[in-house]
Amino acid sequence: MKESTDSDPITICLTLTNSLLHQEIPTVHHLKSKWSIARLKLTSLQTHLTDFSTEYSTSSTTNPLSLHLLHSITQTLHDAVSLSHHCQSPSDLPLGKLQTQSHLDSLIATLHRHLNDCDVLFRSGLLLETPAFSKREAVRSLSRNLIARLQIGSTDSRAAAIDSLLSLLHEDDKNVTIAVAQGVVPVLVRLLDSSSDMKEKTVAAISRVSTVDSGKNNLLAEGLLLLNHLLRVLDSGSGLAIEKACIALQALSLTRDNARAIGSRGGISSLLGICQGGTPGSQASAAAVLRNLAKFNEIRENFAEENAVGVLLGLASSGTILAQENVIGCVANLISEDEGMRVLAYKEGGIECLKNFWDSAPMIQNLEVGVEMLRYLALTGPIGEVLVAEGFIGRVMGVLNCEVLTVRIAAAKAVYAMGLNGGNKTRKEMGECGCVPFLIKMLDGKGAEEKESAAMALSVLLQHPFNRRVFRKDERGIVSTVQLLNPSLVNLDKQYPVSVLVSLLHSKTCRKQMVAAGAGVYTQKLVELDVPGSKKLSDGLGRGKIWGVFARP
Repeated sequence: MKESTDSDPITICLTLTNSLLHQEIPTVHHLKSKWSIARLKLTSLQTHLTDFSTEYSTSSTTNPLSLHLLHSITQTLHDAVSLSHHCQSPSDLPLGKLQTQSHLDSLIATLHRHLNDCDVLFRSGLLLETPAFSKREAVRSLSRNLIARLQIGSTDSRAAAIDSLLSLLHEDDKNVTIAVAQGVVPVLVRLLDSSSDMKEKTVAAISRVSTVDSGKNNLLAEGLLLLNHLLRVLDSGSGLAIEKACIALQALSLTRDNARAIGSRGGISSLLGICQGGTPGSQASAAAVLRNLAKFNEIRENFAEENAVGVLLGLASSGTILAQENVIGCVANLISEDEGMRVLAYKEGGIECLKNFWDSAPMIQNLEVGVEMLRYLALTGPIGEVLVAEGFIGRVMGVLNCEVLTVRIAAAKAVYAMGLNGGNKTRKEMGECGCVPFLIKMLDGKGAEEKESAAMALSVLLQHPFNRRVFRKDERGIVSTVQLLNPSLVNLDKQYPVSVLVSLLHSKTCRKQMVAAGAGVYTQKLVELDVPGSKKLSDGLGRGKIWGVFARP
């Protein structure tokens, strides 16, 4: 049949559909059951075409995506007319039954795809859009357009859309936030079933989304479906795809349920394999995922089964600075509560790796994981002695007064661990290195964690008389410690400042200073709360009741 050349695509499609429904299909002689299915699809398509005509008459023929879809539908309808003519012959089918049936099945599948594409286009809101007057509106409109293109059209069209989407996402974090708000994440997850090239670009897009906070929750909401896809990439993707998958897994491996899923699906083995033989970028990213997983007690058994410590420390000796940092952080998590792991890390050369990392770290910030690993290693007495012999007292003193809060806190906790098991010789050596004044300064820090870590370290160091003398010379020491007893100061373990003050009770001068700073009032409340050491402190202060006139609440 012919249509006028000046007819718009919607009119052409409606004319063809009407002809098929009322003229062509009713006269077919072959494969009638198949044609009845095609009729249902065409009836639904006719409804959508009517919507194009009545609801979106102007935008349907001006929007490039809509116009492309209408032209594609036109071609399919022409093919349907041609196929119906083959089935109208009263004699045998010209193409043979099997081939004709195959063509008809393909036609039905194509009609079904067109219906889905129409649904996607209508839901996207693109046909109702007005011109954008701001950059944000322009990005929102472009995001909707690309998301729709990722779901409809040919393979080439979708490939071009994913390239454009990657460019958009890499321009600005705000673009990522906008695209996520427009619903890009579920669409990307469905695309992970695509061909290899499309799949790798999709993984890259998901990786980019995972680096922006607003995208992480949306990725987590996709659950095991996304997780399983990414884990498969670890075993079969290219070097770049593996690196991008690991970046995405960093965001997903922060929850206990996902960590368990990764461990139970062989993820740790795959990640360790990447640490051994991957590209420098993928090694660093894989180590970062392992670092997250090592925080969960129930996953650590998987690390032990895979001889993870040896593999990780091997990477610490040869990887990039970022890879080394992630490895040290992972090992620190593994040994935090497991003495057996500490001994294993020591035997595998952990102290030498830690020393090399510490001495080559480009910035103080990088050292936080190293200080954490030092702290946990020092909790095992014999290893602590080796750490002292290897010069780690000097190293930790070098960061105790740094400007980076998290490193400073980690250093104070490392001092506590080293002093706890190192004996008086180690405590005196740390005191002679000048750490007591730094810790007194930290007692006045802004956060409860910094105050508590300083009190922890001092509670151990002041067991040596040399350090007590140094502490008493700084008039801020006792006053700052007493203030930590205030019950209104929450999230701070009072046993440590109590221990500091108890170690000074033998000095009459110190007792006077404590009472004058209000220790008597605070201590009574701590005794009621059954804080360890508070009764001893209260009794000690009672010996100097005459000084109670100086007490202040």
